[in-house]
Amino acid sequence: MNKKPARIRRARQTRIRIAEQRATRLVVSRSNCHIYAQIVASEGDRVLASASTLESEVRKDVKNGGNTAAAAVVGKRIAERAKALGIESVAFDRSGYRFHGRVKALAEAAREGGLKF
Repeated sequence: MNKKPARIRRARQTRIRIAEQRATRLVVSRSNCHIYAQIVASEGDRVLASASTLESEVRKDVKNGGNTAAAAVVGKRIAERAKALGIESVAFDRSGYRFHGRVKALAEAAREGGLKF
């Protein structure tokens, strides 16, 4: 059984809906060991800001990049970088992943950091 095609289908539907809204996206991607977040321009052609557990400052703070604590740190960092660029509201693109665990922790930390979605 392969779950990836179903996740890609869900992600495609979300991205179509966000493209119709012409909104700036907060894209979340994850692997077993790390989590990544990017702010993508409304046109979809540029990455405006990014944060991940691969950054050296984040790796100093957290031992394991694949847990909810690490996701919360990444969520706060992406919110800070978005605020520095003057971005206050984004559309949350969870890339077809379920909204629980690490994805939820990142989203809640970004909301606490001041992003609205």
